[in-house]
Amino acid sequence: MTDSPAYFARESGARFRPTALVGGAWSSDEQHIAPAIGLLAHAIERDRDARRGDDLRLTRLSCDILGVVAIEPVDVHVEVLRPGRTIELVEARLTAGARTIVVARAWLAQRADTAAIAGSPFPRLPEPSAMPVEDLATVWPGAFVGSLSARRQQAEPGRAVAWMSTPIPLLRDEPVSTTAAVLGLIDTTNGTSPRLPPDQVAFPNLDLTAHLFREPVAGPVGYDVSVSFGPDGAGLTQAVLHDAEGPFGTSAQTLTLRQR
Repeated sequence: MTDSPAYFARESGARFRPTALVGGAWSSDEQHIAPAIGLLAHAIERDRDARRGDDLRLTRLSCDILGVVAIEPVDVHVEVLRPGRTIELVEARLTAGARTIVVARAWLAQRADTAAIAGSPFPRLPEPSAMPVEDLATVWPGAFVGSLSARRQQAEPGRAVAWMSTPIPLLRDEPVSTTAAVLGLIDTTNGTSPRLPPDQVAFPNLDLTAHLFREPVAGPVGYDVSVSFGPDGAGLTQAVLHDAEGPFGTSAQTLTLRQR
């Protein structure tokens, strides 16, 4: 094993050690949950491949975030809840010690050739080069956000388009699919277009659900983001997800609002 940069390194079959690069945006001594979500997606795909190959692909990942986690080793366990020939429902749990931090459920669905009817009404994003470079560190602390490259175009508070990328692999010395790598980024949609600065209101997300109607291609991930704050402490961040070929899915996050 090398000492090359990565967000996680595998210590054993189910245990992973986070590096300092996962430092969070709300608290730099806690893990940003984005890489952990990518780790869960990778574990689900790796379990699938060990059991049956890649004849099913990940079409939805729904994560409930049960708490925060320090920058310490975590364990990931995968269970098939609904086996099947053409669809499966799989659950992965990320734990730290005796605490469960994230529960992820994924639908895996059979691959089929539907290229002749493929299409989406979601409009394409402008190319990354058409958007200004954004220094995320001026708004968000933490090593994970600091490891990202961003271009962003703000329309109004709570409404923006952006492209996000990272040169850091999810796992040290272990191949990871483009899908898992992308799912390890998209929790950042919530901080892409705040309605108010985070020093005025905290808006952590309680969950994240991504629906993928096609597999993403490698490269920057695009966000078409809308953020809504309700009148009684709840909010919602929604995004259409893009890659170089156009839209490939959506994400949604439930927010809990806390005025400073």
